[in-house]
Amino acid sequence: MIDLHSHILPGLDDGSPSLAESLEMARLAVADGTTHMACTPHIVPGMYENGSANIARAVQGLEEALRRAAIPLALYVGADVHIAPDLPEQLALGKVPTLNRSRYFLFEPPHHVLPPRLEDLALRLISAGFIPILTHPERLTWIKSNYDVVERLNAAGCLIQLTADSIVGAFGRTALYYSEKLIDEGRVDIIASDTHGATRRRPGLSQAVAAAAKRCGEDEAHNMVLKRPGQILANRPIEPVGKARAKQAPGNAGRFAGLSRLLKGGTA
Repeated sequence: MIDLHSHILPGLDDGSPSLAESLEMARLAVADGTTHMACTPHIVPGMYENGSANIARAVQGLEEALRRAAIPLALYVGADVHIAPDLPEQLALGKVPTLNRSRYFLFEPPHHVLPPRLEDLALRLISAGFIPILTHPERLTWIKSNYDVVERLNAAGCLIQLTADSIVGAFGRTALYYSEKLIDEGRVDIIASDTHGATRRRPGLSQAVAAAAKRCGEDEAHNMVLKRPGQILANRPIEPVGKARAKQAPGNAGRFAGLSRLLKGGTA
């Protein structure tokens, strides 16, 4: 399996605090069936000032440690990118990394407040040639009163990634409810661990895959942890699985067509 969301790099954010912890996380991931993992530390202006250069160095250092420890886990550069007004420019300059230098990147909104113009930012990013992967919408507290925003982001072209622990109930009933709702509606593209440690928020995807398979079938559940993540790392084009459904919702297609024209300098 391929895990596209992890905080395994030591000392860069609120994830692994040490190399020893990172190695134990890698062992747990491999034992659970993960063979490839994107290293995606937080980039949050004013809090976690990470960028492409230091993340790449940290990945290289962990790769060397994995080889010495004979742990067969392939690593890729990435980041868990908090929203910022200049994000399209930072991505274009290469200061903020995408997943394995692809067009895809992890796009993290604030957990407790729906920011203004979030949809406009997503459309700017897509117009610039990048594909946001909306991270763990099921865990955003504002999803209860703003589920339609997630629907419209999906319709615009954002991929949807769920946290594995949400699907098995480890993040509580609300996250479980919205995980199941998103899966049942056919909106989920990716399951990832978002692991932060060897004991707290451990790595592993297999239990979530089994739970998802009961709702959407084994083939689709495995697409979420193997086929689509592999296509993303290879920078192949992917349309969100929920986009066709969202386009059919009344009013959505016209809304996004108008916004797209405005962003390109036309008239809505």
